Amino acid sequence: MKKMNLSAKIFIGFGIGIVLGLIFEDKVLILKPIGDLFLRLIKMLVAPLILCSITAGVCSIGDINRLKRIGTKTLLYFIITTMAAAAISMLIANAIRPGSGFDLNMIAAGGKTYQAAPVPSLSQTIVGMFPDNIFSALADGTLIQIIAFALFMGVAIILLGERGERLRHAFEDGAEMMYKITAVVMAFSPYGVAALMACAVGSYGLKIFGPLAAFIGTVYIALLSICAMYAVMLVVIAKVPLKQFFPKIAELWLVTASTTSSSGSLPVTISVSRDKLGVSGNLAGFVLPLGATMNMNGGACFYAATVIFVSHLYGMPLAIGQQFFVITLTALISVGCPGVPGGAIIMSTMLLTTMGLPLEVVGMIAGIFRLIDMGTTTLNCTGDVVTSLCIGRGENMIDDAVLNDSLAKSKVSF
Repeated sequence: MKKMNLSAKIFIGFGIGIVLGLIFEDKVLILKPIGDLFLRLIKMLVAPLILCSITAGVCSIGDINRLKRIGTKTLLYFIITTMAAAAISMLIANAIRPGSGFDLNMIAAGGKTYQAAPVPSLSQTIVGMFPDNIFSALADGTLIQIIAFALFMGVAIILLGERGERLRHAFEDGAEMMYKITAVVMAFSPYGVAALMACAVGSYGLKIFGPLAAFIGTVYIALLSICAMYAVMLVVIAKVPLKQFFPKIAELWLVTASTTSSSGSLPVTISVSRDKLGVSGNLAGFVLPLGATMNMNGGACFYAATVIFVSHLYGMPLAIGQQFFVITLTALISVGCPGVPGGAIIMSTMLLTTMGLPLEVVGMIAGIFRLIDMGTTTLNCTGDVVTSLCIGRGENMIDDAVLNDSLAKSKVSF
């Protein structure tokens, strides 16, 4: 076991967790503290990692004009792929019509009630990106505000010129320190992943695939369709061989499927991109933390499918104009959705409320959301990695020696 690589250990833990959940059912919840501890440890890393890695990534670029170019490319990739994901998911949902013929009496089984938060306007979203107190943002884990402050610091260090060199080195050392702490935490990941999967399967069992199978299937078909889009981007834009990409990103998928948190998976996303796929550390430290907060393509798939599911469930199909509005609104909501487990549930109530659709079904969706969240989080993080590779190829910030090293998929370095 000591000689086995981390990917294999995580995979074994993933499988053991499923088996334990099926055998012991709800009794396996005794393992819940182990899973909770793993989540707390990995969440502990996120705020300082983002602050140090983005600041170091920005100031290490060293050129304001190049920073503008990379930043513009990053935002364009995020916006275009998010809207494409929502549109594809909506087309698939309209074709499958997952809510048609559903038994409305089962909605009462959801249990919990969810309060819809007010839909933020574009101006509110922009204003909310900037902290009025960075220490409050760090304490609360408001990632978009931490990112904004880190961007300001990185630009300021560049403008300081030689006087900013000590600060640049300090943040680079801080980022490296966080990578080392990540390595320590990730050594615990096989046990955490096993506990999380055991509790998920033990709580819900296989029966959760029943009444909502069509809805779950719709979301996953949409997710696979977006993966096909990513494959085209990798081959055409990033010029990355798929036979190199998919084996190396498998480790990340096991973590995202178990943690269901884009933000919580960020240390692994950076590690895989930098150490296995050859993305420059500076670029990875800039693009990936942004993506963990703003690039929610999997969430966009879920939102679009949910709207169509609920509209057909209640016999309230949406007009074409309304569906185009949903695509635009989905992109906006995806930017503001927290990259934490279950964050999409609350955000989906905002979207349903805006479209004048009932909220009663949200409780039922929440009961099986863990299954959906595994896929959407995995797609979110995969999209971040693909974006970093596409930008890295255009900016000559990919180490092809690392990318083409077949051994890189079997070792872990931070």
